[in-house]
Amino acid sequence: MRIPRMTVVTLGVADLQRATKFYEAVLATPPDTSNDGVTFFELPGVWLSLFPRENLAKDISTKVNPAKGGFSGVTLAHNVRRKEDVAAVLEHAKAAGGRIEKEAQDTFWGGYGGYFSDPDGHYWEVVWGPMFEFTDAGDLRFKSGN
Repeated sequence: MRIPRMTVVTLGVADLQRATKFYEAVLATPPDTSNDGVTFFELPGVWLSLFPRENLAKDISTKVNPAKGGFSGVTLAHNVRRKEDVAAVLEHAKAAGGRIEKEAQDTFWGGYGGYFSDPDGHYWEVVWGPMFEFTDAGDLRFKSGN
């Protein structure tokens, strides 16, 4: 049996072209494919998929209501290698059309972070922590001893 891992994160979006342009700017990379009503960005260790919100709801079940509600209870995270990178990533997201939800600041657990939302209201945490390190391939790890 293989070890389970997350391979794709799919975001339901209101406007596929707008979302594709936003993430192309934020991720500083073109999508790997953007056709048939879906966009894919291949990132280290996981793919980001953008799918029209109504189509995603239908794909799950005819009982799923595609209307936006309140906070979904889900956030995505972008960990950075250096504390000073947090503010730079937040500003980059803002310049691409995102909204700063929480400015970069010290966290209660000893890190440094902030939040932005994309044009569809998906929340992203941008964070640095002294207990994290990255492999040569860019995978996030806890430092040994933590």
